Amino acid sequence: MGFKKLGFPIARFGRQSKKSYGFFIKFASVTILGLCFVFVWYIFSSSASSVTYQRSTFGEIAEPVSERGQIKNSKSSILIKNEPDLNSGKVEEKKRINESSRLDPVVPKNHKKEEKSVEIVKGSKKDEKQEDENGSEVAESESENENEKEDEVEEGEQERDLVVDVDQLDESDEVKAEHGKKKKFKGPLFDPKAEYNWKLCSTRSKHNYIPCIDIEVASKRIQMYRHHERSCPKNPLLCLVPLPHEGYQTPVIWPESKEKIWLKNVAHPKLAQFIKTQNWVVESGDYLTFPQNQSELTGGIAHYLESIQETVPDIEWGKNIRTILDIGCIDSSFGAFLFEKNAFTLTLGLKDDLVDLAQLALERGFPAIITPFGTRRLPFPSGTFDIIHCGECQIHWQSNGGKLLMEMNRILRPSGYLILSSKHDSIEDDEAMSKLTASIGWNILAHKTDDVSDIGVRIYQKPESNEIYSLRRKKIPPMCKDNENADATWYVPINSCLHPIPSAIEERGTEWPEEWPKRLHTFPDWINNKEKLDSDSRHWKAIVDKSYITGMGINWSTIRNVMDMHSVFGSFAAALVEHDVWVMNVVPVYASDTLPIIFERGLVGIYHDWCESFATYPRSYDLLHADHLFSRLKNRFKF
Repeated sequence: MGFKKLGFPIARFGRQSKKSYGFFIKFASVTILGLCFVFVWYIFSSSASSVTYQRSTFGEIAEPVSERGQIKNSKSSILIKNEPDLNSGKVEEKKRINESSRLDPVVPKNHKKEEKSVEIVKGSKKDEKQEDENGSEVAESESENENEKEDEVEEGEQERDLVVDVDQLDESDEVKAEHGKKKKFKGPLFDPKAEYNWKLCSTRSKHNYIPCIDIEVASKRIQMYRHHERSCPKNPLLCLVPLPHEGYQTPVIWPESKEKIWLKNVAHPKLAQFIKTQNWVVESGDYLTFPQNQSELTGGIAHYLESIQETVPDIEWGKNIRTILDIGCIDSSFGAFLFEKNAFTLTLGLKDDLVDLAQLALERGFPAIITPFGTRRLPFPSGTFDIIHCGECQIHWQSNGGKLLMEMNRILRPSGYLILSSKHDSIEDDEAMSKLTASIGWNILAHKTDDVSDIGVRIYQKPESNEIYSLRRKKIPPMCKDNENADATWYVPINSCLHPIPSAIEERGTEWPEEWPKRLHTFPDWINNKEKLDSDSRHWKAIVDKSYITGMGINWSTIRNVMDMHSVFGSFAAALVEHDVWVMNVVPVYASDTLPIIFERGLVGIYHDWCESFATYPRSYDLLHADHLFSRLKNRFKF
């Protein structure tokens, strides 16, 4: 009945509106209805809706989409900066309030994904009054991805800003947000106040533990604890390698370290047994001493190198021969003597003898790396070393289809040399080696036994063109496929094939580099942007001379082993050539491949992924240089 009674006046009102004065009735009715709507809206609208905000971007309208096309769930947080207290003269800390608690006051107790939330620091009532006088505060809101807390942080995340009236932030919501959220985790690189408690690595290697190289086996039946290949644990180790035992001394500084080092810095039982059989290293009290010109070779290392140069006159140490790879590190006097001739010798410690002779080379101040050498490529680009030397390294080159020799062929420069020396030559090994080298087109320049040292020396040379490959009767080993990258090395298996030798002038490797030291600043034709490389060299030369050497408080007399963790063109190392240091140039595997340019300049480097442990002993380097390294890494893994 009520609805019918209400309908009669409305119908009567409609019939009257059709008369001559109906226009005025229509206008009055619209006005009355509008006022009623405003009155009802005013009565039923909540006071909380008076919060006003302004967007600086419209990124919050849609869910952010990652590079992989996955929609991400985002949360916004409001950062409020309090005005300074005029009475106390102090500035309040910033307050960060989670917006989700303001919109939904119910906070789950068992919510696990709240690692990046932060505490709320409440301001006093006096501050709130001051904020009312000075107007609303500008607040920044960052969109955070829930998936980022479990996955790697991706680049390109957009930030969004909000302008919020402080008076509308309910104190009760702040309290709930404070109890429901933890302090924001910024990481050690971004939070200077962060403190962490690290546990020590419990391993058999103890203070010489090398992750990804040393393996810990629980079974007592297995005596070996080193990998045949590099192998990192699936879950990265979050532990610290223990400090050395008591008796460890600050390393002897260069150049005294060429002649002696502290015994306890490198001591272990296997090394002690090895020293008793050698004459190039002698235990003398607290030191290990290295008599000048002494080596395991009778007649000394100087006679050995001179005989090689006499046999092959084209080999001029420190001139046209600059970059040398010494495999096995049986006698570090080889690299020590060549350093005096300006020939850069990088020692490759194979880590399968348990003697750790590469550690002696590093302690003395000579370049060395640790790596297994079995089925995977070495971390060097193709066609880079002038000479590869293997003295008594006990490698069976002809085994497994000659794969290891295929790897030497890959990293050796066209027309480069392989020098093998041994006291005990096997006829069977010699015949197998001769067949293998002939199948890949290598020329044997010398095969003789030295009268003084009684050492058998074989010198091979890699071909300089592809013509020799086409003349082979049997195409074994075959040529590599055109799409195979000869410079791909990180966890790449060795392939039993031959890579074509560059032939075009714009290709790297068609010409032998200039003699040292002209080689350092002479850039070949295959380098596209020579102006950029020259500018980079002048840039680092100025920084090193004006800042690093004199302006940073570094005592360079104590610095010998240096690593450039993010090298581009090797310009940092080039700027330090005149100083008594050597630099290991590390080119990350995820960066532009500039390592061939570094070798072309007569410097030495290595590929590496900094998400894994570097292949060296603890305490190997005196100075680490990291230019724009961590800014690149922070988007690849969580710190």
